[in-house]
Amino acid sequence: MIEYASFNGAPREHGMLIGGEWVPALAGETIDIITPVDRTRVIARTPRGRGEDADRAVKAARAAYPGWAATTAATRQLILSQIADDLEVLIEDLAVLTALDTGNAIRTQARPEANGLVQAFRYFAGLAAEVKGVTLPSPAGALSYTRRVPLGVVAAILPWNSPLMIAAFKLPAALASGNTVVLKAAEDAPLTILALAEVCQRHLPPGVLNVVTGYGPEVGQALVEHEGVDKVSFTGSSVTGAGVAAKAGARLAHFSLELGGKSPSIVFPDSDTDDVVEQVLIASRFARQGQSCTSGSRLFLHDDIHDSFLDRLVARVGTLVVGDPREEASDIGAIINERQWNSVQGYIDDGLAQEGVEVAYDGRASLTVGEPGFYHAPMILTQVCNDWRIAREEIFGPVLSVLRWRDEDEVVAMANDSHYGLAAFVFCRDIGAALRTAHRVESGWVQVNQGGGQLAGQSYGGMKASGQGREYSLEGMLEGFTQIQQINVSLV
Repeated sequence: MIEYASFNGAPREHGMLIGGEWVPALAGETIDIITPVDRTRVIARTPRGRGEDADRAVKAARAAYPGWAATTAATRQLILSQIADDLEVLIEDLAVLTALDTGNAIRTQARPEANGLVQAFRYFAGLAAEVKGVTLPSPAGALSYTRRVPLGVVAAILPWNSPLMIAAFKLPAALASGNTVVLKAAEDAPLTILALAEVCQRHLPPGVLNVVTGYGPEVGQALVEHEGVDKVSFTGSSVTGAGVAAKAGARLAHFSLELGGKSPSIVFPDSDTDDVVEQVLIASRFARQGQSCTSGSRLFLHDDIHDSFLDRLVARVGTLVVGDPREEASDIGAIINERQWNSVQGYIDDGLAQEGVEVAYDGRASLTVGEPGFYHAPMILTQVCNDWRIAREEIFGPVLSVLRWRDEDEVVAMANDSHYGLAAFVFCRDIGAALRTAHRVESGWVQVNQGGGQLAGQSYGGMKASGQGREYSLEGMLEGFTQIQQINVSLV
């Protein structure tokens, strides 16, 4: 994995993992993988999978399913723990590869993502024995009980922004509960998922984990529509997610969706401190170039502290280093590709065209990196109205919109005036007011007085157009990857 770091040598040729073998696409086509660090460099080639490749991956998973489902919980626990041990040794290699593959800075994002993957495998290994039912009160001569049984073949479709982190939400939970899996890696950032598969393959029986590569409309859609797929777990945009739900739902397959967000950060007048500025900065996800569904991209500042808090925030953002994501000094890395870079710039242009908007911070002029990478500095726009595009649509870039508020009911109404509902952040020293506000905000994940802190075991997912279902927890595993079977027995 580490050989990618210096761009040495010819692009590495990858296969797809199907039935325990690394294979090319049946059509023989490939996709050039270009790093966000340098758009002139093809660092790898992956197969361009299509429907026929999805079909053979699903068939391999289907063939492996009876044996894996019958494996004892203790065995699955041991295997997942062994995978975690092997991944732990490779944390630094995975971090470097993540930086190169996604553009995420190694210190602020890539290394924590690799660590989180290890923690997720360990957590779900410990839950393998918790896939259990209940015994129900029954009359004499009868036995009534339930079993939690796996769904079958799971198609897990991953995004490009944080592939290892999202794989950590899906893969170990699906495996621990007895399912077999077909992972679809994002075409823009597949390399860390292929590296993960190399490790898993050492321990899993052939076909239990399969990985396909290629474009969403070609191989991803084929998985969603495949009759042999019992569950689709999708992370991506709300528009694409709606299509996934329609296609999977049309054949009555199970599905879960973690989709977009336009998350509010609400700062009360008693929280004008440097510590809160630091947490708001974490919530902004600038360290991930704003390429996060949970980005607190709408910052609601109370009138009484608007100017002073904004001054603190601008000063702190001005210290952030945008640079090569492989460098320890970099706080912010690179945007994934030119298409996304142009999209971010288009939103900024639209925001700047609005009457009354003000620019609190524009780091673009001071950028010390640029071509041939896809680098973009943070942008903070103030005097924003809640009905502007930059306040309503998911930009997926380092752009923060600042809005004023005066009344608690007013700010809750503005926060909820969105079709999204994935995350929210509330900063208030008055814990009563903080929790009252948190309970009123329509978001699946609300953080109070912190901007980060996601842990294995907390249920993660959104409300409204931000998705359906939960992941990364015992509840998410049971509800998302198993179903209940009722057994009634006559003992006479």
